[in-house]
Amino acid sequence: MATHQPTIVGDSFAVGYRFQRYWNASMASAFFFGELGAGLFMVSMYYGVVPGMIAGLISTGILKAYFHLAHMGVPANSWRAMMRPDRAWISRGIYAIAIFVAFGVLHVLLEVGGIFGLEFGTVNYALAQTIKTFAVIGALGVLLYHGFLISHSSAISLWSTGLMPVVSIVYALFAGATLTTFLGWNTSVGEVPGTTFSLHSLTLILLVAVAVVLFSLIYAALNGSPGARVSINLLIKGAFARAFLPLVIGVGLALPLLLLLWAPATFLTSLAVAIAVLIGYYTFRVYIFKAGVYDPIMSFAPDP
Repeated sequence: MATHQPTIVGDSFAVGYRFQRYWNASMASAFFFGELGAGLFMVSMYYGVVPGMIAGLISTGILKAYFHLAHMGVPANSWRAMMRPDRAWISRGIYAIAIFVAFGVLHVLLEVGGIFGLEFGTVNYALAQTIKTFAVIGALGVLLYHGFLISHSSAISLWSTGLMPVVSIVYALFAGATLTTFLGWNTSVGEVPGTTFSLHSLTLILLVAVAVVLFSLIYAALNGSPGARVSINLLIKGAFARAFLPLVIGVGLALPLLLLLWAPATFLTSLAVAIAVLIGYYTFRVYIFKAGVYDPIMSFAPDP
C-alpha cells in the first residue's frame, strides 16, 4: 500500500508542515540585540573595555526592548509578561534583563570614576565585587533564557533541542569578543594581568566553538525527527540556502577566520571582522526562525 509523506503545505488544508509566522524579523532582532549586548558586556568587563560595556547595556536594555515592543500586539500590556517567573521563560528573562541592566549600569559608573564615593580598591571593594557578580549573573540569565525559551517549543522540532542555549552563549560571546576588539582598539585590551588568553586567541577559540555547535545543530537535525530534517534542509539545500550558507558560514565564519589568521592586526581588520561576524550572527537568528515548521498533526507510516 502506497503511503503519503507530508510536505510543506503553506496555508492549505492539506496534511503537512507549516511555517511558523509568529516569531518574525522583529523577534529575531530582539534575540540578536539581547544576546549581543550580554555577550559584549561580559567580554568587555573581563578585558576592562568600558565603551564595550556601555554598548552592551544599550544593545540589551534599549534595542532589545524596542524590538520586543514592536513585536507585541498591545505593548501597554507588556507588564503582564513579568507575572509568571515560576512558569514562563519570558518572565524569567525580563527579570534577568532588569538585573543585568541595573547592576551593569552601577558597574560602569564605578569603572568610570565611582558613584557615592564607591571605587574599586577601597574599603568598599566587596560591595563593588557584588555589583559586578550580579551584572554577570544577569547577563548569563539573558543568554540562557533565550536558548531555553526557544528549545521549549516542542511543536517545532528544529528548535526543540538542548543545543539552543549553547548556540546563544557561544555566538553572543564570539560576537562580543570581535566588538570588544574593535571598541577597545589602541588600548591595553587583551593584556589584562591574570587573564589566560589574549583577546585575539579567545576570539579564535570562540569562532571554533561556534562552528562546532552549528555543525552539531545541523547534524542533529539531519538525523533527528522528520520536522527537524525539513527545517534544516531549507537552510542548507532549499529555499533559504542561498542566504544561510554564504552569510552564516561564508561571511560569518570563514571570512573572520581568514582575517584573524592572515590579515595584519589593524583597526580596519578589527572593523571588518566585527561586521562580518555580526552579519553572520544576525542572518542565523533570522533564518533559524524562518525555517521553523510545525510538525503535521497527523503522520503516516514511512514507505517500505
